[in-house]
Amino acid sequence: MNVGDRIPACTFKTRVRDESVGGPNPFRWQDMTSDDYFAGKRVVLFSLPGAFTPTCSTYQLPGFEKGFSDFAAQGIDEIYCMSVNDSFVMNKWAIDQGLTNVKVIPDGSGEFTKAMGMLVAKDNLGFGARSWRYAAIVNDGVIEALFVEPGMCDNHGEDPYGESSPENVLKWLKENATATA
Repeated sequence: MNVGDRIPACTFKTRVRDESVGGPNPFRWQDMTSDDYFAGKRVVLFSLPGAFTPTCSTYQLPGFEKGFSDFAAQGIDEIYCMSVNDSFVMNKWAIDQGLTNVKVIPDGSGEFTKAMGMLVAKDNLGFGARSWRYAAIVNDGVIEALFVEPGMCDNHGEDPYGESSPENVLKWLKENATATA
């Protein structure tokens, strides 16, 4: 995927709280599509190797969460965090991180990530297929800007982080504010 491309059309299997289900675990399955998340909005999407992992939990996700108002001031409607993890894991991670601003998207099968060209093997860490770390600004389903960590390859020995950081994405938004206004 490149700037100017439309994001892949996928259906995501999510779990949502629904008190009508009753019992100690009142959640139900709900399919969400790419259009549900991206149509008619300008969003930041960032994707990372895994929920609960050190860089993701310590820097990237908290940085986007804390910086939400700065992103909103630059015309961003939503911030989404995606990982090749199932909805159970992503929902628990969102609770663990105390998220109120960033919304999580489970790409459990890696379908969206693969279509984005960002699916890599992380077998060297026992992860299996995961997302390479990247961020994108998506405007009504079209990639406006893309921030991909360098060195993308299977079983990379490190976890590069910087290009897709909230600080770098926000810097781009501020520098390009007049171009998109």
